[in-house]
Amino acid sequence: MAAHDLPEDRFEICIIKTTGDMILDRPLSEAGGKGLFTKEIEEALISGSIDLAVHSMKDVQTALPDGLILSAIFPREDVRDAFISLRYGSISDLPKGARVGTSSLRRQAQIRRMRPDLDVVGFRGNVQTRLKKLEDGVADATFLACAGLNRLGNAGRISERISTDVMLPAVAQGAIGIECSADHLDIRALLAPLNHAESASCVMAERAFLARLEGSCRTPIAGLAELRPDGHIRFRGEILSPDGREHHASERTGAPGAFERIAVEAAEDLLARASPDIFRALV
Repeated sequence: MAAHDLPEDRFEICIIKTTGDMILDRPLSEAGGKGLFTKEIEEALISGSIDLAVHSMKDVQTALPDGLILSAIFPREDVRDAFISLRYGSISDLPKGARVGTSSLRRQAQIRRMRPDLDVVGFRGNVQTRLKKLEDGVADATFLACAGLNRLGNAGRISERISTDVMLPAVAQGAIGIECSADHLDIRALLAPLNHAESASCVMAERAFLARLEGSCRTPIAGLAELRPDGHIRFRGEILSPDGREHHASERTGAPGAFERIAVEAAEDLLARASPDIFRALV
């Protein structure tokens, strides 16, 4: 509306509940992975019942359905993970044996690597559900994305914003993207002014990294691309075994125009160094 000075009645927001929204009794990694938050929305795009789809980019599979494209990436929010606890101010404050709840295999693996003395338990639900579980003593702490908490007005719930040097985030964390049909040129023209080039370059580099590793919700993979003041990219990626005992990290820098190539090179480095066992564990 703002970009094109159009009235509100020119737009209709369609709420679509996805499989991922409805599964709350088990980890999503057991139910099929990333596509659980996009399947029904993409089906609506393909059928023509909606014109564009709004996604949290870390939920979007690296291979889109035929005929669909990512037309815009909004300015990226805080990429960091948030540590949340009603009793402790940081990860380092947690006592031995403290229970940490998270449904993310990446976060589970990273915490087990950092603090093998902690008890990591499965933890699903929206922000309020997880806070209630903390109040009920189900866990002593949990993790959520800072971006989501900021957008929901819950930034005050964050006990610690975790440095990306401590916990590298999920690929595309903090980014919102718009998907549409490649054939709908009028919709693509409407969306063009909304694309944030810097955020798009970084997110696409991270998705190229993930695609090369063939990662999904079932794989402890982290990746972050950042644009430096000189216009070059800094890319960091890592892969872990689910128990956190095996860990490999790679870092690359590259000039403008080589963002995705740099990220793929980092993936190739990890593939070359990781043991066969880690990939068997990720299947």
